[in-house]
Amino acid sequence: MFAVSGIIWSKMLLPAKKTKILGIPNRAFVAIGGAAFCVFIEYLLNSAGALTWEYPWWNRGAPWLIFLFGYLTFFVIAFWVFDMKTIKNQFLTIGTIWTTVIVSLIVFIPVLHWI
Repeated sequence: MFAVSGIIWSKMLLPAKKTKILGIPNRAFVAIGGAAFCVFIEYLLNSAGALTWEYPWWNRGAPWLIFLFGYLTFFVIAFWVFDMKTIKNQFLTIGTIWTTVIVSLIVFIPVLHWI
């Protein structure tokens, strides 16, 4: 779900960035709705035993953490990249994110043994 949700929810954005839904900018509205939907799906999957949360602070007792840091941040960045004017800027941003992930994996796994 997470791998394609940025693409799926970006397709639901209105063409005009300044258009509002219920008085809320459409980008923010879709990001909030998408994050809430994904948290709901995680709860359903967890209830069915198809998804387990490994950390004691990342569970049903703290849905705001999953909402804010698990999904809302992701959707805000996905929509920001989606709205960039040039493909070059999109590639630079995504490349920076991937570089950060790869460097983090190199540092945290073999060097610090945190993962």
